[in-house]
Amino acid sequence: MATDHPLEKTTPADAVPGAPADLVRFDRVVKRFGDHTVLDRLDFAVQRGEHVTLIGPSGSGKTTILRLLMTLERVSDGVIWVDGRPLSHMPGPDGGLKPASEKHLREIRKKIGMVFQQFNLFPNMNVLRNITEAPVSVLKVERAEAEERARELLELVGLADKAGAHPTQLSGGQQQRVAIARALAMRPEILLLDEVTSALDPELVAGVLDLLREIAHTTDITMLCVTHEMNFARDISDQVMMFDSGKVIESGSPEKIFGDPDHERTRAFLSAVL
Repeated sequence: MATDHPLEKTTPADAVPGAPADLVRFDRVVKRFGDHTVLDRLDFAVQRGEHVTLIGPSGSGKTTILRLLMTLERVSDGVIWVDGRPLSHMPGPDGGLKPASEKHLREIRKKIGMVFQQFNLFPNMNVLRNITEAPVSVLKVERAEAEERARELLELVGLADKAGAHPTQLSGGQQQRVAIARALAMRPEILLLDEVTSALDPELVAGVLDLLREIAHTTDITMLCVTHEMNFARDISDQVMMFDSGKVIESGSPEKIFGDPDHERTRAFLSAVL
């Protein structure tokens, strides 16, 4: 019986004392598409429970970072670490690292949830089934337990009366709320948010951002967010990273980045979007 609050703490009970504080670490990560280098020897870390927002111009590599973490893309070079274990690689027979198998990727990926800008709901499934499918099939949760948690999450996102609806019967804002509930149903330690309001009509944006603010402020889920909503980034972030041409050119607190950035490229970008 699932009795937990839908936004209960997510730090695992079996977390190893002295485990690395960095829940996510990119170690000289390179990503190329053909001759085009999207990420260029990228180094950065996200600590457990931290909320990090990636800002910068379109094409700077921000969404590629999230896609690499979701294993929708493979690194060209370097290593991604999640909770002290390699995500992109696995131990090889010689004691080094070799490219990860699909089984290894699936195992590490259980820690990670993602909300996409285009919702990506299954059109042939109703809302309840959209939320319960992955917990039942991937985590092997009993269906009754998965449905109970799904209903709690639908209550949280303000859609308790939509369990039997199909995605085409919902507005864009409602579909995005279902997508957020679906990601939370997997009890992720890391939540990735990729421009989650960019496909919404302007009047629907505020409600979705308020929901994400609540998640940020009431849980210890580690969040990695790509957004052009600068006020939202200021509200939820512990750290803001400015990207340009596949590199972090500046990072710091929201107060520092939005109030007194060091880099001229950051100042130019913010003046254009604020």
